[in-house]
Amino acid sequence: MATGPEPAQRRARAQRQALADLLTDLGPGHPTLCTGWTNHDLAAHLVTRERVPWAAPGLVISSLHGITERAERATMRAHPYPELVETFRAGPPWWQPTRLGLIDDAANFVEFFVHAEDVRRADAGWEPRTLDDTSRDAMWAALRLIGFAGFRRAGVGVVAERTDRPGRRILHAGEPTVEIMGPPEELVLYAFGRIEAARVELRGADDDVELLRATPVGL
Repeated sequence: MATGPEPAQRRARAQRQALADLLTDLGPGHPTLCTGWTNHDLAAHLVTRERVPWAAPGLVISSLHGITERAERATMRAHPYPELVETFRAGPPWWQPTRLGLIDDAANFVEFFVHAEDVRRADAGWEPRTLDDTSRDAMWAALRLIGFAGFRRAGVGVVAERTDRPGRRILHAGEPTVEIMGPPEELVLYAFGRIEAARVELRGADDDVELLRATPVGL
């Protein structure tokens, strides 16, 4: 019997399981959209992110990223790939605030969706997953902060327009402006730097669109 969309606090959990299934089914050597990473690298990143607190600052402060990379390599060496995947699938440790559903959704829903697409879209012939309206609205809400960070280096103004329902949002103020059009999940993927894989349309003067395409985008 259909039960309708999952409540907000369970969205991240559903994406976690979908990502863990992909990692299991496709194996450690499968490529991802993350430059230089295989599924094995991604699994080590996911486990380190949740279970090695001293590595966390490097996830958000670029000058400390080397600390995080060393932690991820240590995680990969210490645990075989199947163990990494099942550790990730099992969820965060007891001390993580993300054990609470709403915090999990806020911190992990978009992250796990993007990484699942990193795995899926590394193969030819992929098709976008269909998200329910509630999940798309959550993506749209998250885009405000993600877009601000992702387009901070843009040399033009950036406006997002969702195509599944009416909605426009300024992601980076400035003139002239380029519009990025697509469903919220595709807009999020673009803002995360998955430029070639995101199914979006860019509208604006040709020179402005090319300037945006040449801009480093991502968190």
